Amino acid sequence: MKISRRELLKTASIAPASIATGAIFGAPRGARTRALQESPPALPPAFDTLKPLGDRVKPIRTEEFQARIARAQQLMTDAKPRFDALYVTPGTTLAYFTGIRWWPSERLLALLLPRQGDPALVCPAFEEGRVSELIRWPIEIRAWQEDESPYALAASWLAERGARTGRAGIEETTRFAFFNGLRSAAPSLDYATADTVTVGCRARKSEHELELMRLACAATCDVYRATFASLREGMKQSDVSDMVARGYARMGLRGDAFVLFGPAAASPHGTRENRMLREGDAVLMDDGTTVEGYQSDVTRTGVFGKPTEKLTRAFEIVRKAQDAALAAAVAGRECGSVDDAARKVITDAGFGPGYKYFTHRLGHGMGLDGHEWPYLVRGNRTILKPGMTFSNEPGIYVPGEYGLRCEDDMAISESGAALLLTPGFAPSLEKPIA
Repeated sequence: MKISRRELLKTASIAPASIATGAIFGAPRGARTRALQESPPALPPAFDTLKPLGDRVKPIRTEEFQARIARAQQLMTDAKPRFDALYVTPGTTLAYFTGIRWWPSERLLALLLPRQGDPALVCPAFEEGRVSELIRWPIEIRAWQEDESPYALAASWLAERGARTGRAGIEETTRFAFFNGLRSAAPSLDYATADTVTVGCRARKSEHELELMRLACAATCDVYRATFASLREGMKQSDVSDMVARGYARMGLRGDAFVLFGPAAASPHGTRENRMLREGDAVLMDDGTTVEGYQSDVTRTGVFGKPTEKLTRAFEIVRKAQDAALAAAVAGRECGSVDDAARKVITDAGFGPGYKYFTHRLGHGMGLDGHEWPYLVRGNRTILKPGMTFSNEPGIYVPGEYGLRCEDDMAISESGAALLLTPGFAPSLEKPIA
């Protein structure tokens, strides 16, 4: 199973969290029982305006999944050398092509896609009924019994489709055991990464995908707005994280945030310390939610009380860097040039050289995964194309003093600057959400 950055950071940054965040399993049995029986405190009034998205959410249709399969086959044909088959095991790419989300156990379930013709699914025989319920349109299922080799079954099916020899594309997150099993069963095939096909499909979003991401971004900003309005002195970082998660739940969504106060934010992804909120602290919230699987990733830095001049200046610089990145994110340019544009603003303002205070790349691709190809990082020569989606998240981090990041999500347009997927950039530290 691919562990998301969201889950890892949630564990790392709020590990000392209180019972309210669910960290109750190490407590004595009586304490656990009391904690499970207690109701969480009511959310503050600012959360009363949060409502489910309802019929604004339009699920991905069967025709869209089928069009993705057709697009993959076209890319397989166009590749030099071409691909004769695509092998996709459980993970985000399987969900992208079929809508099936499947726990990646030791038993093989795989999508087999020939360069021409219909795909098939290989699955354990005892799971065939469940797989049949999950498929969105008729797809052939080849089931294997517990004492049979699923890889021999996959190799046999591919051979029937003319892929006894040729080139097989392996999706990048495939477990070695799954790859090696097929390679051993079909040694006459040549194996290569399928990135040109899978990234070629997933990196460019349709208008429907973009709309789902806009909804996720808007929901994140709504929850953040309510959370910033509800901050109180003495709260712990974990208390605020809990409010965010419960805010999403009120909207019928699942989401979370890691929250950092004051000097803790100088480490971009936080520490294990669970700081308490004090007057004058910067408050950084980062993460998001999903709508039909499509993710938001938004960071806002505000202040509890009055910001210092240092923090205000850093905010203004970071916001200018975001503007520069948005303007530079133009179809036909290289991914690395967008990082260059934002980093120049920050280093020219005295927060350099290089990665000294702006310690990470500018941004990452996003969609069904919170982080996916391509990346906005120095030296990346991948050409930007319309429909690609990225985080735009410059920051300044001064160890022992403060950390500040502004993160919005954007899509490459047909012409001109990228378009925001978030409702708008942060207006100020005092008003981090428009």
